[in-house]
Amino acid sequence: MVQVGISTFLTDRSVDIVDLAREAEARGFTELWVPEHTHIPTGRETDWPMQEGAELPDMYKRSMDPFVSLAAAAVVTTSIRLGTSICLVGQHDPIILAKTVATLDRLSGGRVILGVGFGWNEDEMRHHGVDPTKRRTIGREKTLAMKELWTKEAASFHGSYVDFGESWQWPKPVQQPHPPVWIGGGKATLAHVAEWGDGWMPIEGVMPVPRLIGRLRDLADDAGREPGEITIYLSGCPREPAKLEEYLAAGVAGVTLGVGWDADLDTVKRELDEHVAFRDRYLVT
Repeated sequence: MVQVGISTFLTDRSVDIVDLAREAEARGFTELWVPEHTHIPTGRETDWPMQEGAELPDMYKRSMDPFVSLAAAAVVTTSIRLGTSICLVGQHDPIILAKTVATLDRLSGGRVILGVGFGWNEDEMRHHGVDPTKRRTIGREKTLAMKELWTKEAASFHGSYVDFGESWQWPKPVQQPHPPVWIGGGKATLAHVAEWGDGWMPIEGVMPVPRLIGRLRDLADDAGREPGEITIYLSGCPREPAKLEEYLAAGVAGVTLGVGWDADLDTVKRELDEHVAFRDRYLVT
């Protein structure tokens, strides 16, 4: 069976995450995804990558913290997995983020998926002291440092952007060796996925996913990894059956279906019911 998750751009005007989590789990969805932006510098109001020259949607300015939100979701659910899509890992202190993720994994009983990415908003990065030209290198190094903290009793890391001596950090995550780290992005991220990612999260409709899956498999093989150990999970879902079948045949293991970022609970319930009908017709085998 294909994994089918629910995603929303959670804001202070969205449906309550507690209600959404309960309703999504009750309908058998396998994941709940929320994004991250700490803030939006005002110069970005008409500068974003999805539609050149268009006004930046208001939801970007109003993002809730993903980890606090997913902790609330964890309390009222028992099975649905809880994911970030995506966490802007380069903008975090990796020691603090490692503890946050491990704590959430403990509180949720091992249900966290850490979706990470390198970001598009260069002004936001700079406000965090991140050089946009080095964001992939920085994100990689911070993630590798977190893996050391999650998996070693006494961890240390010495890199160009992260440097700490032998240290203890508990709690350790429930999931072993650590919560899966899935990397979001396109062609430029594939080498990172092949080296240190547990999964890849391409965006539906933005990139040639089936062709890039073939490239990823080649890179994983070159890196000495079994391509099948890398989960491919689509951010989005084509509604055309033939297109969907193409993705699944290429190796996509999961998809996300979205609900409106400013919808009330009744509207969200209707959207979820529509997604159930679509899932049960085209995605359940």
